[in-house]
Formats: sequence, structure tokens, C-alpha cells
Amino acid sequence: MALLIFLVLFPLCVALLVAITPNHQRRNWLVKLSAAIIAAVTLFLTVSDLKFQTIYYKVDVEAINKIMFCIELAIGIYVTYLGIKHKNYLVSILMVLQGIVLCWIEFNMIGSISIEHNMFIDKFSLIMAILVGIIGSLICLFSVGYMADYHQHHHKEIKDQRRKFFFVLFVFLSAMFGIAFSNNLMWLYFFWEITTICSFLLIGYTNTEESKNNAFRALLLNVLGGLAFAIALLYLAGKTGVLELDKVIASEKAIVLIPVVLICFSGLTKSAQMPFSSWLLGAMVAPTPTSALLHSSTMVKAGVYVIVRFAPILNETAAGFLVALVGGFTFLTASLIAIAQNDAKKVLAYSTIANLGLIVVCGGIGTYESVWAAVLLIIFHAVAKSLLFLCVGTVEHNLGSRNIEVMHGLIKKMPKLAVMMIIGISGMFLAPFGMLISKWAALKAIVDTNPVLTIFIAFGSAATLFFWTKWMGKIVAIPQNEEHMESNVKKSEVLPLAVLSLATIMVCLMFPFISAMMVNPYVIEVFGHGASMDRGNVIIMLIMMGLILLLPIRLLAYKKDMKEVSIYLGGANTSEPKRFYGSMGKVRKIYIENYYMDKYFGENRLFNIGSGICTSVTVLMLVMAFIY
Repeated sequence: MALLIFLVLFPLCVALLVAITPNHQRRNWLVKLSAAIIAAVTLFLTVSDLKFQTIYYKVDVEAINKIMFCIELAIGIYVTYLGIKHKNYLVSILMVLQGIVLCWIEFNMIGSISIEHNMFIDKFSLIMAILVGIIGSLICLFSVGYMADYHQHHHKEIKDQRRKFFFVLFVFLSAMFGIAFSNNLMWLYFFWEITTICSFLLIGYTNTEESKNNAFRALLLNVLGGLAFAIALLYLAGKTGVLELDKVIASEKAIVLIPVVLICFSGLTKSAQMPFSSWLLGAMVAPTPTSALLHSSTMVKAGVYVIVRFAPILNETAAGFLVALVGGFTFLTASLIAIAQNDAKKVLAYSTIANLGLIVVCGGIGTYESVWAAVLLIIFHAVAKSLLFLCVGTVEHNLGSRNIEVMHGLIKKMPKLAVMMIIGISGMFLAPFGMLISKWAALKAIVDTNPVLTIFIAFGSAATLFFWTKWMGKIVAIPQNEEHMESNVKKSEVLPLAVLSLATIMVCLMFPFISAMMVNPYVIEVFGHGASMDRGNVIIMLIMMGLILLLPIRLLAYKKDMKEVSIYLGGANTSEPKRFYGSMGKVRKIYIENYYMDKYFGENRLFNIGSGICTSVTVLMLVMAFIY
């Protein structure tokens, strides 16, 4: 239990130290050292707990509950004040309603409810802790050099608030560990709300009008989800007298389905499923480490975490099918919209929304096979997507743009960074990388239970293949006479990127071990059945991995002195490279551009359609929970 409490409290202590350390150099060393400690303790916890199943802990300190309640009230008052000040009155109204529900639980119900175990650790929470501890630490380390460069060279007009930035960053990590280890649903809710306010502060970091609007949009949608969570707790406290995660999951479906669906609704808002996706897209205005933190291993994963946790309750219910349907529509729509985007961060954002939709599909189905696939999707997506977001941030700083077209020939301009991006992109869609394995497992689980949903998965996966392939094609294209810019990348940025690149490969190579030692034991404990790949498929996967690694190895071995020849243009070449004689003998420059097909897959065209459909399905989901 000491390690669990340390991982929750240590980042909080670091946050306070960072906030009172004005010297940049000292603060940077504090961040680096603290990130290393968090990663080391997380690894030690992993090694220590691999041989155990679920362990529950009773934390008998009444003062903790009182402190949490006071902090929740303080957050509520602060958010209400912000809503009134900035004329976002709906935020204030929702926050006041949430406060009323919490006060009713605290003063009228909580005293009669006995909490046996406040904290726990099982294989799923351990996986979440690993993702938060390792990836979160690497993002903190990356942020040291990135944020210095951000203010000193690229955004001098923005007020330097790095103390505030790192303070919120570490508070965020503390809250995510709290979510992973909380068995007491009141504690889980407390940490849930901490991530909401932290995301608001991180998205609004630049303090521009756009960042403020986007931060308030994120706050509004997440406070709406928080209200649903609070109502679920009120229902559980009043109707069942149970406020522990394990006991709720073990209860009869008819008794707890309503609060579980309300918590899943909160999970849909937190994981940015349609119609709540706009807040995650708006988060792109924040510095890149914020995007990586929100989109990969932490904020959005909290949403799918609770949905997958409650999968046994959702299994074989109409409400569960509708949860899966929301995820299916989101996966298909977001994947199609991503085709029409040339902003790299937008592609990553829509890809995140889509892949979270696939995890929601698995959680809504709620079978042992789908949950096995969902947990694997969480792992592989977190590693590869955090790598890609950080790579895009570095590219943007060096090329001055995050437009995919500008990344044409990145393999020659910044070969090492390009290889890392190729590994990240490969991890998202190429066989035998983990995301494709997980999608295949998800597809099999869906076919076995709800064949209708395979339509969304099949067409969404095809769109995924298209937009990742055309991006990778831009990176590996080799133009002539391009400047080599790799030396501009800071060493403090290179290390996290290299570690994440290696991790993307290693989690695929270690897939059988991860499944056997972590994912499958959790699935067996919850469902009594396990799921895994047979030995023959594992061998095939490892052979394919060895073959596909030849690509980045060959790219790293690329020689600068290799002979380059002009592009053959049917005899119309001029003496200058990349120039040709066009009609009427006019000299033109050759340029290769991707297909975006905005006419068919444009954001304005599809987003409203997808949001409208998902809104209807979400309302029906809530209705079906009440008439189960």
C-alpha cells in the first residue's frame, strides 16, 4: 500500500515544490529527477505485483474524506466563479448542481455507508499505473526542453508560466494514479474532477481568446460528465448503500445498471466520444506536451478505463449495446474525417477519438474477449500516440509548421526523428504492431456477439489505413537539395522520443508476455475465461515484426553521400532539379500532394452528422438504462 500512496502523493509534493521554485534551471532539474523517481517506482511496483492478483487496502483515515470534500467544494466554487466571470453561465449552473448533489451525499448519506476498502491494485489498475508513470514521466522530461524553446524562440509573446505548467502537470499525474488505485467511488470521483480542472488549466495555458474558449468548452463537457457521475453516486448511496467499485461490479445488473450507465456517460465525455469530441480537438491550441498528456495515456484513458471496468454490467444489456453503438459511430466518423485533415495534430486528435471509440465498443459489448482486446488497445494506443504527438511538436518547432505537406522528405531533413515518427505511425496501423493485433481481436469479439457493429469497424479501419499510409508516404519521400536540420533538436527532447520509440517496438515483441502476465489474468479474474493468441499466430507475429523492423533500420543507415538522380519527367526535365517544362514551354516546379477529399470527408460535413446520431443514441442509452 505504501507504493500506491507514494505514487499518488509524491507528484503532488513535486507540484508544490515546482510552484515555489522560480529559478528555471533548478526547477528543470527537479522535474527531471522527479520524473525519473516516478518512473522507477512504477517499474518497481510492476515487478513487485506481477505475481499477485487483486489486493485491497483499507485506509482508515476519516480526515482524508473531509479534506477531499473541502477540496471538491473549493474546486466547485472556483469553477462557478470562472463561469460567472467569463459569462459561461451553463458551466456555473452545472457546477452548482454538482455541488448540491455532493453536499447531499456528504451530509445525509455517507455516514451510514461502510467503506471496507478505499484502495486496491489489480492487473488492470497496474497497467494504467504503468502508462501514467512511464509515459507521463517521459512527457514531463520532454517538456523541460520543449517549453524553454516554446517561450524563448517560438512564442515570445506568450507569458512564461512554466511554474504553473509543471505544477498542473504533476497534479494531473497524481490524480491519474488516484483514479487507477481508487476502489472507493467517492475517491475515484474526487480524482476524476481533479483531472477536469487540470485539463482546463492546461488547455488555457496561452491565455489567448481561442485557448480560453477551448478550455471552457472542455470544462463544460467534463463538468456535464461530472454531474452524471455525482448523480450515479447519489443513486448508489441511496438505493444500494454500496460505494465500492468491486462491490458494484459484483452486484445484480438490475440494481446497479442505472448508476453504471450514468458513470459510462461520464466516461464518454471524458474520452471525447461524439457528441462530446469538440473539447479534445480544441485542446490542440495548448503546447504539445499538453496534447500528448490529454490524448495518449491519461485524461482520455480515464474515460475508457471506467467503461471497461463496468463491462461485466453492460454485457448483454440494451444500454451496453447502445454504449458500443456510440463508440462504433465515433470510430467510423472520426476515421473518415481524419482523411481530410492536413494538420498533423488534427489527424492525431481524430485518430485518438476514433481509437477510443473502438475501446468503447469493446467495453459496451462486455464479453471476456472484447475486454481483453480493449485493454490491449489502451496499452498500444497510449505508447504509439504519445510518441507521435511529441514528434509532431518537435517537427513544428523546427520546420515552423505541423502541416503534413511540409513534412515532405522529413527522412532527409531530420532522419532520426523521421524514423521515430515512422515507428509511431507503424505502431498505429501496420501488422504486426499491437494496434492492428488489438483491432483484429476486437473485430473477432464483435463478430461473435454483435455482427452489426462490424460495419463500423471494417469501414473505419479502412479509413485508418488510408490516412496513415499517405502521411507515412510524405515522410519517406526523398526530395533533392534539402537542408539537414536534425542538429536543432534538443537532447532533452530526443531521449523521451527514443525511449517511446523503443517502447512501441518492445510492447509488440513482448505482446505474449503482456497478455499472459497482465491482461489475461485480469480477464480471467473478472469473467472466469481467458483470451489469447495461439502459439502459431504468436510465432508468425514475431517473424513479421523482425521483417518490418528492416525499414527503420535501413532508413537509419541512409548515407548522405548516396548518389541522387533527378526525377524522370518524361523528358521534360530542365537543368534545375524538381523543375520541368509545362505547357507552352513554361518552367514549372514539381510538387506531389496527398489526396484529402474534403468534399466527401470534410469536417464540416461529417462532424455534425456523427454528433447528431451519437446524441440520439446517447439519449436512448440513458432511457434504456431506466427501463431495463
